[in-house]
Amino acid sequence: MVIIDENLPASLVSQLHKWGIRARVVGVDVGDAGIKDENLIPVLHSLKRVTFFTLDKDFYKYQLCHRSYCLVQLELPPKIAADYIRQFLKHPTFDTENERLGKVVRLHRSGLEYFEIGKRTASSLQWPE
Repeated sequence: MVIIDENLPASLVSQLHKWGIRARVVGVDVGDAGIKDENLIPVLHSLKRVTFFTLDKDFYKYQLCHRSYCLVQLELPPKIAADYIRQFLKHPTFDTENERLGKVVRLHRSGLEYFEIGKRTASSLQWPE
């Protein structure tokens, strides 16, 4: 299940839907509008197999790794975030839920870094050509 933080524009969600990516939005489909970050984590724990996308830098922490979700912090302008979300979901290292679960990812134009359960040091990857 793909969940988009309410801090991302509605146009991003519309674009994902056009591409066939079913995305739910915090405050509309999941949780309450204006939910605080610390209250969102228990909501994500209650859901299963979630990939959560946000602009909030507070979500890129090793301590937030959890087997039931993947957190993706977008270090990108919101205008181009939909393209990178799509690219991330097709990336060979992250293209299935099983491969994403247990990871906290920072996604940017040149690639991505990620923490995973059991590895306190971040790994990094370039975008495939």
